[in-house]
Amino acid sequence: MAKLNIIHVPDPMLRTISDPVEEVNDAVRRTLDDMVETMYAAPGIGLAAIQVGIPRRMLVIDTEGDETSPKPKFLINPEVVWESDDYSVYNEGCLSVPEHYAEVERPATVRIRYVDYNGKQVEEEMDGLMATCAQHEIDHLNGVVFIDHLSKLKRNMIVKKLMKASKDVEIL
Repeated sequence: MAKLNIIHVPDPMLRTISDPVEEVNDAVRRTLDDMVETMYAAPGIGLAAIQVGIPRRMLVIDTEGDETSPKPKFLINPEVVWESDDYSVYNEGCLSVPEHYAEVERPATVRIRYVDYNGKQVEEEMDGLMATCAQHEIDHLNGVVFIDHLSKLKRNMIVKKLMKASKDVEIL
C-alpha cells in the first residue's frame, strides 16, 4: 500500500465534483486501501478520494476503530437517500483544512445508499459521528468543504490562515 498526498484548501481540486465509479475492480480496491492507510497515518476518521487528487465518488471512514484495530467502511458512489428532521452539531475538522475546527450542524440520522468494497449494493442508516462523517465526506465528492457551512467571515479567516501557513512553509 502507498500513502497518498492530501491536498489542502485553497487547492481548486477540492471544488471538483467527483465522477461516479463505473466498476469496482482491483484498481479501485487498491486505491481504497491506499486511502485507508493515508487516513490512519494522517490521522483522521474519513477521507474522500478527491482529497488525494482523485475525482472519483469514493470515500473511506472509520469512526469505531484505529490503525491498530481498524474497522473501515468503504463507500463507493454514496448518496444520501433520506435524512432525519433532527439535527446535531459536531465540532468538525478536516484533513484538507489542517488544525482548524468548527461546529457544523447536519441531520442527526441519514440513510445512505452505496456500493461496498466488493461491489455489493448497500443501504445503511447511520447516526451520531458516523452520520456526520459520512455527510462530511460526501460533501467533498460534491466539491463542498466543511468550512462552506460556516459564515463567510469565519471561512475567510480560516482560508487566509491556511494560505499564510503554506507561504511560510514555502519560504523554509
